[in-house]
Amino acid sequence: MPDDPQETDVPHGVMASTKWEQFRELYAQGLGRNAISREMGICNAVVSRTAEHLELTFDRSRIEAATAARLADLAERRSILAEQLTSDAERLRKKLWEPTFVYAFGGAQNVFTKELVDEPPPADKRSLMSTVGIAVDKSLKLAPAETSGSGADDAKSMLGKLAQGIAELAAQDDVPESGDE
Repeated sequence: MPDDPQETDVPHGVMASTKWEQFRELYAQGLGRNAISREMGICNAVVSRTAEHLELTFDRSRIEAATAARLADLAERRSILAEQLTSDAERLRKKLWEPTFVYAFGGAQNVFTKELVDEPPPADKRSLMSTVGIAVDKSLKLAPAETSGSGADDAKSMLGKLAQGIAELAAQDDVPESGDE
């Protein structure tokens, strides 16, 4: 049998009623759920259930503002990364047509040689193009290209106008000229 008759009125998962006064004081100070949880040494879920039981609600506007700020910061970081990847792709693409050294080990003595060539060999160009493509693809996923209108919409519009023009010409052929009757 509980010593405190109020304890029997406390729903399961809610902190003991003996702690409610401290809880209300911390709440009145404007502390949020996590801060109250740390201060009282009680898990977040118990704090939430107790607040609900006491008909107290936490102001989430600061949390929402912080979340919006974090999302904006992440968007900016993705934009910067996309810009850097595009710059990387541009620098790598230029290497396709620049002089470069070709290195080799060979012969019975496994001799190292290098030779300056006008542009990279085909296998190296293929590797560079693949890397450029990956950098461009990743940058577009981070910051998709903006388009003023889709090519499909423009094509549909043009085809619609063409069909209308053909229909008008066909209608003119169906109209009998005076004297044909």
